[in-house]
Amino acid sequence: MTTDNPNEDELVEEFESRSSRANERSIEDEFYGIYECETCPNICLTVRDPPESMSCHGESMRRVTTCSIDVQTPELESVLLEAFGLPKSGIDICMCVIDQRAASASQVADQLGYDRSTVTRYLNKRVEVGMLGRRQLNREDGGVVNVYTGLPIEDVKRETIVGFYVWAGEAAKLIEAANLQKEEQLDERSNTEDDGEGMLIWERLKESMRSPFEESE
Repeated sequence: MTTDNPNEDELVEEFESRSSRANERSIEDEFYGIYECETCPNICLTVRDPPESMSCHGESMRRVTTCSIDVQTPELESVLLEAFGLPKSGIDICMCVIDQRAASASQVADQLGYDRSTVTRYLNKRVEVGMLGRRQLNREDGGVVNVYTGLPIEDVKRETIVGFYVWAGEAAKLIEAANLQKEEQLDERSNTEDDGEGMLIWERLKESMRSPFEESE
């Protein structure tokens, strides 16, 4: 009597399949929606009441309902820092202005106990990215003072979401470049016996990072 024992490749495939199912996360009822084209590699993200369908090439895109990668839910502080360069002190400064509706850098520094130059730097940066407003007022004793104001909430919501999408797009560009580099590496390894070359993917990626995208611009 003989028994069929699975070979190594079959065992690896079964292990990967089980791991994928174990980590699978449902995203069907999330605040956001992810859609992918079944004709091309296009994938898009929507937030706030995702539509029932989206289209690409004149055909409906398929909504992605599960994710097999174990994605960690980020903390708000880490998102603001990574996407907008806004650490906790920057958040405190912005919230102080929003709470007071209008405040000068000196007023914010006094209330929070922060260095005035640090407060001014963060306030001006938030003005540049569209998270705060700024206007000049005349002093009674002469001269002017910059007063910072919170923008209408709808404007802030739009600017922060658009800004985050830009950041996410830049991150997606990096991931796509890494995927392209990996494909090239695998093609090269299939045509050479030098397996050591495959260990240089990150170094090679840094050198060729811009070329797949800048050449098309």
